[in-house]
Amino acid sequence: MKLSTTIILTLLLGLSLACSNNEKKPASTAPQPANSAAPATTTPPNMNANAAAAPAGGVQHYICPNNCAGSGGPAAATCPVCGTAYIHNQAFHSQGNASDPASSPLMQVPQQETPAQNAAGVFHYTCPSGCAGGSGSAGTCPQCGGQLAHNQAYHQ
Repeated sequence: MKLSTTIILTLLLGLSLACSNNEKKPASTAPQPANSAAPATTTPPNMNANAAAAPAGGVQHYICPNNCAGSGGPAAATCPVCGTAYIHNQAFHSQGNASDPASSPLMQVPQQETPAQNAAGVFHYTCPSGCAGGSGSAGTCPQCGGQLAHNQAYHQ
């Protein structure tokens, strides 16, 4: 009995030591304020972010407000040079890059208009004054001119 208890405890100790995460983690660096000088770290020389992320027209979707060289990209991020958050570049949308299917907006499917009445005969929008009738969209009552209200019973 003592031997089996000792073996089980030894196995549990070995398992817990094997599963522990004793990796040495690098010291975390504190984030630098946006108005501070350039950070001490530099980007690796083999990494050219501008060449990899530059679209065919050469205009980045997000850019550094400080116009740092080698900054900008397809998504919001922070500048690798100065650490400032990227800002949206409206010129990206103005350049007419419709030839790039990845950057063009999805084709919008026209929505079908909802019928004025559902199968039970209930109007989607009705007059809160109680006028007869209703409409399939928001608007004004043809009888009293009041604003039509959404009728939740239409969806039931």
